[in-house]
Amino acid sequence: MAVTDVSPAAGAGQPWLTPGVRGIGTASLLSDVGHEIPTSLLPSLLTGLGASPAALGIIEGVADGVAGAARFGGGALADDPGRRRIIAIGGYGTTAVLSSLIGVANAVWQVAVLRSAAWAARGLRVPARNALLADVVPAGAYGRAYGFERAMDNLGAIIGPLLGIALVALVGVRSAILLSVIPGLLAVAAIVYAIRAAKLPKVAQRRPIRFQVRPVLRGDLGRVIAAVAAFEFGNVAATLLILRAIELLTPGHGGDSAAQIALALYTAYNVAATAISVPAGRFGDRLGPVVVLVGGTAAFAVAYLTLAVTGPEVAVLAFGFVAAGVGIGCVETAEHAAVARLAPEALRGSAFGMLATVQSLGNFAASSVAGLLWTLISPTAAFLYLAANATSARSIQAAR
Repeated sequence: MAVTDVSPAAGAGQPWLTPGVRGIGTASLLSDVGHEIPTSLLPSLLTGLGASPAALGIIEGVADGVAGAARFGGGALADDPGRRRIIAIGGYGTTAVLSSLIGVANAVWQVAVLRSAAWAARGLRVPARNALLADVVPAGAYGRAYGFERAMDNLGAIIGPLLGIALVALVGVRSAILLSVIPGLLAVAAIVYAIRAAKLPKVAQRRPIRFQVRPVLRGDLGRVIAAVAAFEFGNVAATLLILRAIELLTPGHGGDSAAQIALALYTAYNVAATAISVPAGRFGDRLGPVVVLVGGTAAFAVAYLTLAVTGPEVAVLAFGFVAAGVGIGCVETAEHAAVARLAPEALRGSAFGMLATVQSLGNFAASSVAGLLWTLISPTAAFLYLAANATSARSIQAAR
């Protein structure tokens, strides 16, 4: 299947870091800080409630599934420009409040309900936020705008757990989770500022809510979605990278030290993703986002191959994690910019909903297949499969 490249839009050199873009990027940063605190402290809270590791896995699996379904539904809602603004604001606020209320849960089922509801709100807002970002930036700067948003999101993923550690030392686990509502509500203020500063036109008439799948999958937009799917169905959760590092490092360093080193490697992954996102977007604005998508997929192929064949050398593992961070920074930026360029305004919400759905389903499928290969054969087999998939996806994306 050939993938038509997305030609750079005219005006790639015009100003792009507008108040609207800054507001949405700040909302992503603050929201990620807010929900990463309860995420990082969830294992400790559940252990205190007497829950098993299996319970944590079930809670996270259900929450991710609910979030994926919400992203698809949120796309249809976000096709209406006025509705997408309301959903973006409400989604940020609801996620913040429900995530923080986990701090007062006294039973495992309460944690499960609050986590799933918070993730549903988070999933619902994703297409609305992405469509809103396209509303507030010139078309020639989509790459830089989405790169900035992704950079801020990844930066929040670094700050959140570190802030969580500090808060636990000061006030304890439950109070730290409750306090996570503060950055979450500040994210709401940031998204409101973005909407007002952008001075978006008033919506005179609401569009009906329709699930528009076929129109999204037609033409160049459909080919880009297919190219994204080719990659995402081999894009595993970062937790598998962390597990690979822990297994390799434990014999020589011991369990605790191996876990600490693995978390440091994951931090390097997020730092690399943060650093590359805006440059990747700038490059995509000049040459087209598909070029960046191909480059990011190639970086993942290198990362997976490295993790397949390496031993316990920390420097080599760090190279693999950084390569994966560069890959995710490039890929996510390019995916969003490509959809923003190709989706008609009337389909923008549905297009981003479809993108988010493909990402969720792909991550689930890739992690499941890799996990089975890991268990039935070996970790090396799992990462060789992922490297082969990334190489194949790159060929599909690069085809003209």
